[in-house]
Formats: sequence, structure tokens, C-alpha cells
Amino acid sequence: MKQAIPLILIAIAFVVLIVLPMRSRNRELQRVQEMQRSLQVGARVMTSSGMYGRIVGLGEDTVDLEIAPRVTTTWSRMAVREAPDSPGTAGPDRPAGAGADDTAGGEPAAEPT
Repeated sequence: MKQAIPLILIAIAFVVLIVLPMRSRNRELQRVQEMQRSLQVGARVMTSSGMYGRIVGLGEDTVDLEIAPRVTTTWSRMAVREAPDSPGTAGPDRPAGAGADDTAGGEPAAEPT
């Protein structure tokens, strides 16, 4: 019996080291899937590669993101990883304090020359 105790402890430790990370991964996957199901046109999102954009179209498996005025790219829904918490969230293409109307999709101030 004394020889079985270390083996049992190792088995318990192994199970704990496998189960806990799996539960955390599953929770994160559920969070991302719920966010992807709730995507709406006009929402500002970030892709898994760090590209920020505004949703201008939704397909069954795709999302059209406007990343600059009149520049639209198509992404897999699985590439959309998060939606910034607030309209004023700073990002690479948006300075801190920018309002919701300052994002891509608005008309440019002047026509390019």
C-alpha cells in the first residue's frame, strides 16, 4: 500500500495539470464563439493578426472589414478575436480619445489628389 501512494499522487498531479488548462481553453473558446455569433454591422473589431476595422458586411463564414475609408477586406469569422470595450478605445489606426464617428467608414475630409 505504501508503494502505491506516490503513484497515486503522480496520477492526480498529472490529471490536474491536464484538466485545468483544458477548462481554461474551453472557456476562452466559448467566449470567442459567443462574440463571433453576436457580431453586427458597424461594430469595431480586432482580428487575430491585430488588424482593427469596422464590420461592413457579414456572411455565414466571413466578415467584411473596412480598415480605412473605402478600403474593405474580407476575413474568416474565426479571425475576429475581440471587440474593443468602448468606442474610444485606442488602436493602431485610431488615436486615443477618438470618437465613434472618427473611425473608418466616414467620408474623408478632402478628396485625395
